[in-house]
Amino acid sequence: GTTTKYEIDTAHSNVGFSIPILGGLSHVRGKFTDFAVTIVYDDRDVTKSSVTAVIKAASIDTGIERRDAHLRNADFFDVEKFPEITFQSSRIEKKGKNFIAHGTFTMHGVAKEIALPFTLNGVRKDEKTGKTTLGATAAVTLNRRDFGISFARPDNPTFLGDTVEVELNLITRAASPQ
Repeated sequence: GTTTKYEIDTAHSNVGFSIPILGGLSHVRGKFTDFAVTIVYDDRDVTKSSVTAVIKAASIDTGIERRDAHLRNADFFDVEKFPEITFQSSRIEKKGKNFIAHGTFTMHGVAKEIALPFTLNGVRKDEKTGKTTLGATAAVTLNRRDFGISFARPDNPTFLGDTVEVELNLITRAASPQ
């Protein structure tokens, strides 16, 4: 077995989220555009693998500049004080064909243990270069209030939901020798 270090191909990856508004009448979608993910993959025993992710909070992008500016300020992410959102796995568990990364997720200065279910979409070897590419998808639902992001509109307290669906679509390329 070999252990390979993979680093994110940001151009072909997406760190997205969705949050309900008006009691679930609609959802606002967004993404973070500046992030780094490193996966250390053990092909003989995936449970010995690990994942580290660092997302720059200021890179939030919901497509509306005024809203993004508000999301960056102290009402929400407070990016000056808490520039990074991070995940560091402590162990990987196999669940049937899928996996769960257990570890510490830190957002807005609050660290919590979470379970991040993910699917390994495959590992493909480039015949020319001999380098491998690994693809993975993960999804998790978080409550923003658990991380101290409790902003609500005074005129309409239920306008913004508490549950945030996070979806990760990751393509990584081998950074270390095969």
